[in-house]
Amino acid sequence: MAMNKLIIAGLVIVLVIGGLVVFTSSLPGEYDKFAQCLSNKDATMYGAYWCSHCANQKKMLGNSFKYVNYVECDSAGPNGKPDLCRQKGITGYPTWIIGNQTYEGEQNLQTLSALTGCPLVAS
Repeated sequence: MAMNKLIIAGLVIVLVIGGLVVFTSSLPGEYDKFAQCLSNKDATMYGAYWCSHCANQKKMLGNSFKYVNYVECDSAGPNGKPDLCRQKGITGYPTWIIGNQTYEGEQNLQTLSALTGCPLVAS
């Protein structure tokens, strides 16, 4: 009986935490308009799920990153497209392609704004 209560309590905790993750990821981000503008300007970030610099880049945009054109370059990552990354000549992560220009490494938001003409304003 005590084991059943522990299992039920564990399931409830997992469901609550899972619900919070889904809820918070659906909240508007601070830079939604900026991230949408980046996508409209065909700015694309190429990265890998295990890359700490990519994680830093994503963290800069927070929940707004969901609007960024992103290509996963590792076949083990979600929706990985390593062939596309090779075709584009991606050799390090993150790499941004904006227009016909390639920018390697983390780019701060001010730089992305200057490169794309997207105004850096909080949504």
